[in-house]
Amino acid sequence: MPDRHPPVSAQPVDREAVRPLPAQSGPSAGEPSTTPPTAETPPPRRLRPAQLLFEPTAAEPEEERFFDLESIDDPAELLRRSTELTLAFRVAAERAADFQAIAAAQLADTRRFDALSPAEIATRIDWTPDYAARMVEYGRTLIRQQHSGEQH
Repeated sequence: MPDRHPPVSAQPVDREAVRPLPAQSGPSAGEPSTTPPTAETPPPRRLRPAQLLFEPTAAEPEEERFFDLESIDDPAELLRRSTELTLAFRVAAERAADFQAIAAAQLADTRRFDALSPAEIATRIDWTPDYAARMVEYGRTLIRQQHSGEQH
């Protein structure tokens, strides 16, 4: 794709708007020189950061909170909220176990070139071989249910 902009040398220059900068005797403190160092001029010195005269205060660690249950004073409200959390975690744990079973069934699928035995799966995730075999079967059931649900 051709460049639609004219070359820089072809653009008109307004000589009135471009004036040379006044000469400076040297860079001001802290500013690097814009001229490259030569044999006569040494390279510009870099300033070091100032040394700290005090240690900054560390932030106080916040006390650990568990879903802000510690701040609930009403026992009835505490029971309601903690029961709600218990049920939510139970549902999450059941869903996670379903995904574990599906993954175990996929890993044990004999159509895979790298299929694992239930004993190998058990070793990987610290299950007993019997539990791994049951999870593989449960995962296969879940996969069949997913596929039969997609076909209808």
